[in-house]
Amino acid sequence: MNRDADTCFDTVSTPVVASSGEPVTFASFQFHPHITQALTHAGFDAPTPIQQQAIPHVLAGRDLIALAPTGTGKTAAFALPMLQYLGTQRSNRPRGLVIVPTRELAEQVLDVFKQLGAKSGLRFTTIFGGVSYYRQNEALRRGVDVVVACPGRLLDHIEQGTIDLNGVEMLVLDEADRMFDMGFLPGIKKIVKILPKERQSIMYSATMPDDIRALAREMLKEPQTVQVAKIAPAELVDQSLFPCTQDQKTPLMLHLLKSIPKDESVLVFARTKHRARRLGEALSKAGFKATSLQGNLSQSRRQEAMRGFRAGSYQIMVATDIVSRGIDVSQIFHVFNYDMPDTVEAYIHRIGRTGRASREGSAYTFVTREDDSGVRATERALKMKIPRIHVPEIDRPQAPRAAAVSDGVARSERAPQGEFDRA
Repeated sequence: MNRDADTCFDTVSTPVVASSGEPVTFASFQFHPHITQALTHAGFDAPTPIQQQAIPHVLAGRDLIALAPTGTGKTAAFALPMLQYLGTQRSNRPRGLVIVPTRELAEQVLDVFKQLGAKSGLRFTTIFGGVSYYRQNEALRRGVDVVVACPGRLLDHIEQGTIDLNGVEMLVLDEADRMFDMGFLPGIKKIVKILPKERQSIMYSATMPDDIRALAREMLKEPQTVQVAKIAPAELVDQSLFPCTQDQKTPLMLHLLKSIPKDESVLVFARTKHRARRLGEALSKAGFKATSLQGNLSQSRRQEAMRGFRAGSYQIMVATDIVSRGIDVSQIFHVFNYDMPDTVEAYIHRIGRTGRASREGSAYTFVTREDDSGVRATERALKMKIPRIHVPEIDRPQAPRAAAVSDGVARSERAPQGEFDRA
């Protein structure tokens, strides 16, 4: 494996430049006219840093390790060269395979393929759990060119003989570190083992833990490595910590939400699916246009919640970390950490959902005494002191216990595996 793969966000890559010395543009890649038209129609003005770095390697047929956090344009970074490679020639079995950790991310990736490949004549589909096999089987029977799949349901199709992966020429493993966190690594190894040996493989990951590095050695051949930025919070995000007790969290949120304009979207992170559901219900009862996105919802209800949040029918979305991976809303103005995340990476991922596209955003984090060590670790990693804000109206008198959102579990308990089901 390329020894550069051993680095992980230690430096910022220098942007690729065209032979003329000018910055790379989409025209520099000489895409098929139908792709160029789709880029123009979608309003893609210039490639992002990860697109600048990754696309040339993929177009050249090289295996690739791309280290990039969420929100950097990585989906188009692999979708564009895959569409270029596949051209306009249909196949009865998949030639491109993209493996992702969650249903929401699968749908997001599918939307990008449909948008950028609208004029290609190629067929795209998703495979994930929580929905009927019938439509998936019908799509596979008719023939698809690109499959975007979650590991669990893909393995089911493999075992049932309803999908033929012998024609896969390009494999993308997206958010590899997240799939490891979710326990999907054994399943991914089974899938990779049955794929054709002669293929191009691309791995995207925000971090490179030892298990993911070992998987890269197994599935990639002499890979190139690109990275776009050291993990850091968005510069335009105004961060604040709000010391409180567990009982004060819901009254505190209701108090802060009153000062937020109704046309500014709000994303709230809760620790478990039960807390997300109950908090969403509490906010709705308080008169806010709120919904929740969590593992107990049917796929149709999850889709309805996401569509409503994107369209503005819901101002507030309450979600868990796991299902939030598929949330791609460009204009989220405020992020609330109702529960302090367990890791620095999760904190950065959460607040990075706002402060995008040169728009300022705000991140509010509710912290109890039990969160002290996590706060210290976060501030050390960010090399900054996050301002503490005390709200007198909440501090005294203490809010009644009935106002709290409780799931009856210890603070140290992580979301159960059922959060992401076997999709």
